[in-house]
Amino acid sequence: MPNPLAPTLAVIGGGQLARMMAQPAIALGLPLRLLAEGEGVSAAQVIADRLVGDHRDLDDLRAVTRGASVVTFDHEHVPTEHLHALAADGIAVRPGPGALVHAQDKAVMRARLDELGMPSPRHALVADVADVEAFGFPCVLKTTRGGYDGKGVWVVRTAEEAAEAFASAARSGVRVLAEELVDFRRELSALVARSPSGQAAAYPVVASTQVDGICKEVVAPAPDLDPELAGRAQQVALTIAGALDVTGILAVELFETRDGRVLVNELAMRPHNTGHWSQDGAVTSQFENHLRAVMDLPLGSPEPRAPWTVMVNILGGQQDAGRLYDGLSHAMARDPGLRVHLYGKEWRPGRKVGHVNAFGDDLEDCLERARHAAAWFAGELGDESE
Repeated sequence: MPNPLAPTLAVIGGGQLARMMAQPAIALGLPLRLLAEGEGVSAAQVIADRLVGDHRDLDDLRAVTRGASVVTFDHEHVPTEHLHALAADGIAVRPGPGALVHAQDKAVMRARLDELGMPSPRHALVADVADVEAFGFPCVLKTTRGGYDGKGVWVVRTAEEAAEAFASAARSGVRVLAEELVDFRRELSALVARSPSGQAAAYPVVASTQVDGICKEVVAPAPDLDPELAGRAQQVALTIAGALDVTGILAVELFETRDGRVLVNELAMRPHNTGHWSQDGAVTSQFENHLRAVMDLPLGSPEPRAPWTVMVNILGGQQDAGRLYDGLSHAMARDPGLRVHLYGKEWRPGRKVGHVNAFGDDLEDCLERARHAAAWFAGELGDESE
C-alpha cells in the first residue's frame, strides 16, 4: 500500500523510463502510482500500485491521478487538452501542458525557439510536394506530432520521395515540417533538470550515436568537445527550460556543426535515452533528479563519478537471443564493474530491451567493455568470445 505519510506521484506510461523511476522513488520513500497500457509492460512489473488504461482517455487519467499530488510522464503522448483538464482538477501536472506541447508538436517547438533566438536548422511547414521543392532538396520531412525513434521522419532528395513521405503522413492526419539536412559533425545532448521553484542543474554534454533513428550509444562527456561550445550547449538547454517553464528533466538534442556551432534538433521533457549513463556515472541520476524536480525537492548533483561513462543500448536483432537474463553470467563474470539494466521486455527486432553502462578512466576501455556486453546480450557474439 502507498505510504500515507508521503505524497503520491502518478506516472503516465508503463515503459522503461517509468520502470527506472521506481528505484530512486523507493530510496526517497515516494509512492508511485502507474497508468500502464498493459498488465505486463515494463514498469507494471515493478510498480505495484497501477491501473491499466489508456493515456488518451480522460477518465483513465483522472482515475490514476485521484488522490495524487503530482502527475508526470514516461512519454509525451497525452493529449494536451487532457493535461489542461487535469490541471483544472487541481493536480500539479509536471511538466505542465504549456511546456509539454513544445515536445509534442514540432511546429510549436520551432516557432517558440525562433522567438527565443535559439539556434535551429532552417525550417518551414509544408503542405505538399511543391512546398518541399520550394524549400529545397535534400531536406528532412517530419510529422509535427507522434514521431519518435526515427518514425515519422524521412530524408528526401526527390519529389517522388517527398510524395511518399506525404502519403505516410496523411495516414496519421498531422502536419509536416521541412528542415534542412544539416551537415553535422556529430549529435550531442544537453540534459538539465529544473524544479518549480526555478532551481536547475545541468549534466555534462554527451555525444550520441544514432542508427536508423534509434540511439545506439552515448559517451559522457562528449570527447574532444570545446569547453566553450559545451558551455553554450548547456546554456541553450537552461534557457529553453526556463523560458518554457519546464519542470523535471529536459533533454535538448543538438547537432554539432562542422564550423563549431550547435543547432537544436529535438526536445524531450522526461528522462531521456541520452541520460541513461547517469544511473551509474553521475552523483545523481536523471531519474532521481526528475523525481526531485517534479516533487519540488532540492536537486542532486549532476557531476560525473568517473572521467568517462559509456552507455550502449541492447537492441533486439533479427535472431532470437533467448532470455536476456541468460546473458548476465557471461557479462558479469567478464566485467564485474559493468552495470546492466534490463527492461523486462520481449525481444523484437530494433526494440530497446536494455542497456549497459561502463565507466572508468580510459575511454577506449569503456567503449570496448560496453560494446562487448551489449553485443553479447544481443546474441551477436559466439561462446568463444571472451
